[in-house]
Amino acid sequence: MNNFIYHTPTKVYFGKDEEFKVGKIIKEYGGTKVLIHYGGGSAVKSGLLDRVKECLSDVGLEYVELGGVKPNPELPLVRKGIELCIKENVDFVLAVGGGSVIDSAKDIANGVANPDIDVYEFTKKTVAPQKTLPKGVILTLAAAGSEMSASCVITNPETGEKRGYNSVCNRMDFAIENPELTYTVNKYQTACGAVDIAMHTMERYFCPGTDTYLTDSIAESVIKSVLKAGVDAINNPYDYSARANMMWASSLAHNDLTHCGREFSLPVHQFEHEVSGMYTEITHGAGLAALWASWARYVYKANIPRFLQFAHNVWNIDIDFENQEKTVIKAIKMQEDYYKSIGMPTSLKELGIKPEDLEPLAYKCSFGKTRVLDGYMKLGYDDMLNIYKMAY
Repeated sequence: MNNFIYHTPTKVYFGKDEEFKVGKIIKEYGGTKVLIHYGGGSAVKSGLLDRVKECLSDVGLEYVELGGVKPNPELPLVRKGIELCIKENVDFVLAVGGGSVIDSAKDIANGVANPDIDVYEFTKKTVAPQKTLPKGVILTLAAAGSEMSASCVITNPETGEKRGYNSVCNRMDFAIENPELTYTVNKYQTACGAVDIAMHTMERYFCPGTDTYLTDSIAESVIKSVLKAGVDAINNPYDYSARANMMWASSLAHNDLTHCGREFSLPVHQFEHEVSGMYTEITHGAGLAALWASWARYVYKANIPRFLQFAHNVWNIDIDFENQEKTVIKAIKMQEDYYKSIGMPTSLKELGIKPEDLEPLAYKCSFGKTRVLDGYMKLGYDDMLNIYKMAY
């Protein structure tokens, strides 16, 4: 087991009606004027936004609003949010939504706290944020895990680049998680969420490391729980148990717990970021589903024992020791079939990707043929292009 630091400062308020505490909680963090940041119309139509405003007003908190966050949150709205916060002397940022809203809120909080630095420099990793505003989230979608992660992913629509950066400044101070707030998430978005949640841990599971059987067991449990909860929530959107387990898994899958002692890399996420960066209408989870099996088939020979463990412990497949690759291939196929069973794409063609865009995707993913992705195999430009082609 490798050395590691595990730090999860986000305080979670989990369960029914916890969102009604939001005003009191923000005051505990010293907030006096709040930016309420949200996405499209769902927060408005559901009445959640009005309830949040009432909760803030009840404890004497002032607020301003900024909606309009799109899936794959964009830099121009972040810049608008920073300007608004500085103008209105906002000292607390509250995200009401899912991963896109949370990431946009993180970047706004970082930008306001570091006004002399162009916020996009954080995304480009030319400079790291040194401080941030206090911030929290009322979670309405179980998927990205951004409510407890140190990551922030932003899209620059001018360049079509979707890039992420990690920082302790990206940790939310608190997350309010009421599974009932996800009842209205449609079947497609629920399926995308199940893919994204499981993938955050599956990618960590397939990172180099040894003697991590405790971490492995936690990871396998998270993966299997999400596979079940996703199906249950799709079949019955008002299944509280399914929504609750899925929401908690979202947080655990991406707060670093499931890779303690192992190396860390998310190669399939890097592949997908280029896809939804170029085709912004594509939901992140759907892109991951379209890519994972091709990545797995490309790299599995570099660590067959690990894939055998996945086959046996996650998919309950008896290992054929005479033909171990057969077992691995069967497990990959079962994961792929699961995606199909919940209505997810398993090829880039299904997502409407144009074949002539495969080379540009690989070029961008390799940062102009200068970046190599880590993992069981070092993946350079040619490998990236081969995987994109396999996934088509």
